[in-house]
Amino acid sequence: MLPLGLSYALGWPPRPWHQEIASGLGILAFSIILVEFILSGRFKRISTGIGMDVTMRVHQVMARVALAFAVVHPLFYQGSVSGGSRPWDETRQLSLTTDLTALATGILAYLLLPALILSAASRTKQEYKYESWRFTHGIGALLLAGLLLHHTIAAGRYGSHSVLTVMWSAMVAIAVGSLLFVYLFKPLRQRCRPWRVVSRRRLTLKQWELVIGPDGHNGLVYEAGQFVWLNVGNSVFSLHENPFSISSAPAEGPEISFVIKELGDFTSSLERIGPDTCAYLDGPHGSLTINGRQEPGVVLIAGGVGIAPMLSVLRQNRLADVPKDIKLIYGNRMKNQIIYRDELAAENAVFALSEPQEDWDGETGVIDGALLDRVLNPDHYAQWLFVLCGPAEMMDVVEDHLIAQGTPSDRMLSERFDYD
Repeated sequence: MLPLGLSYALGWPPRPWHQEIASGLGILAFSIILVEFILSGRFKRISTGIGMDVTMRVHQVMARVALAFAVVHPLFYQGSVSGGSRPWDETRQLSLTTDLTALATGILAYLLLPALILSAASRTKQEYKYESWRFTHGIGALLLAGLLLHHTIAAGRYGSHSVLTVMWSAMVAIAVGSLLFVYLFKPLRQRCRPWRVVSRRRLTLKQWELVIGPDGHNGLVYEAGQFVWLNVGNSVFSLHENPFSISSAPAEGPEISFVIKELGDFTSSLERIGPDTCAYLDGPHGSLTINGRQEPGVVLIAGGVGIAPMLSVLRQNRLADVPKDIKLIYGNRMKNQIIYRDELAAENAVFALSEPQEDWDGETGVIDGALLDRVLNPDHYAQWLFVLCGPAEMMDVVEDHLIAQGTPSDRMLSERFDYD
């Protein structure tokens, strides 16, 4: 809101209401777009304090808001007196610029913004790789910021004022700086703290355990339940990195383990990764942690590979001086997909299968309200903390049921890595 406030503070003579609405929408759209750079910058203070999934959801919703403002913005200028530079109308109260250079950058940005948002919203349905999309999305965002800066200063009524020009330039510099932080500064720092693959083993047909250890440093300070962006076998500046939850406990030592399911290019190549392969970490991120929580107990609800952060929480709790009461509900499709079954059975885990075999004697069906009511009691809903990780459909159903049972949202922690 700062650019809008500064524009109003200039005290310039008002124009017709629709022109002021047009300027206001354009100012807000540009400001939101620049804030989007910060939201996507993987800053630990944001990702840990608020949560990466919440941050990215806000990023996506605000992108749609900016698009709506930007699309409507020029339509409110209709009926205005137009013309070039007029010395007797320095505040552009009566005229709008017709300078093609000033307007062209705005027109290009007007076309580029929906293209960026639509490509992001449909990314999972496209055939091109995530790394390719991420590169083009970043370049497109930089180009968009540059086009809008020129258009705002050259064609905007308020942006042409020296104070606003300096402010917009500073905001763009901060936005660009956030990209440089992610793609240049962070990799340079990671290069000083490399990791090496210690081991990798197949847990099930499609799931692997990958263990890495610090190479020449003390390791990573993290909390149980957090995740990192992992880059294995590539240059430190490579875009081939993926978010994986840590499955080991901080108290177990400097080595870090992950549970990884074969889904994409990197995960399908795990069999070819040998010991001593170089790796880099960006993290820790995430707020799926129970440290400092005062609830009398914790219900962990995991679906599929969502068990990874729950393993970290369980293992850390096992080593704690004063362990919490924990109840784990772990859902899979088939019995052969359950990992660390003996370890989890020792924790009195509740296993559920949606496609059970005839000899299965555990819970059946998906994790839904009916299953939760069978294994939980009113005290759980009323007093315990709930931690969720798994398929989006499962998490939506569970969250809706918890809310229906009276569990407040501040006692539900969840993390999603897919949003559309």
